Amino acid sequence: RNVVFTVSSTLTAVTRANIVKSYSRIACLSTPSVYQKLKQRLVEGSDHMSAVVLEYDHILDTYGQKDMAPQSFDIILADPPYLSEDRLTKVAQTVKYLANSKVLLCTGTIMEKHADKLMGLNICSFLPYHNLANEIHCFTKYTSILLS
Repeated sequence: RNVVFTVSSTLTAVTRANIVKSYSRIACLSTPSVYQKLKQRLVEGSDHMSAVVLEYDHILDTYGQKDMAPQSFDIILADPPYLSEDRLTKVAQTVKYLANSKVLLCTGTIMEKHADKLMGLNICSFLPYHNLANEIHCFTKYTSILLS
C-alpha cells in the first residue's frame, strides 16, 4: 500500500510535473491511489492516457510484469512499501523491464544511494508531504519541474 501518493499535495505535484499530460501509458507501481485518481479522471489530463496498477506479489516474488510487453510504458510511478535494498532491487528490475526510460520514484531519502546505483535516479528538490517518520524524497532520471 502506498503511503506517499495518498496525500493530495503529492498528487498535485505529479500533475505539476506534467506527468499525466506528457505520457500516454503510465504504470503505477505500488501506487494504487494514483491509479485510482487517474482512472477517476480527477487529475488534469488523465482523460488522454491509460494507466495500469502493479502490486508486489509476495508468493511469486514479483510485481507481475511478466504478463506485459517490455518497454511498454512511457513512465513508471513507484512508491515501494518498504525501505530495503532488496525491495528496491525488485522495483528496479520491474522498471528496467517495463519503462521506456522515465521513472518517478518516491521512497525514503536513505535509499538515495540504492536508487542511483540500481536505476540511475537523481534526488529531486521536491519534498512530498506524508505522515511518516522517515524523510521521503522523489527521484527521477529525466528533466522534471520537480528537480528545480
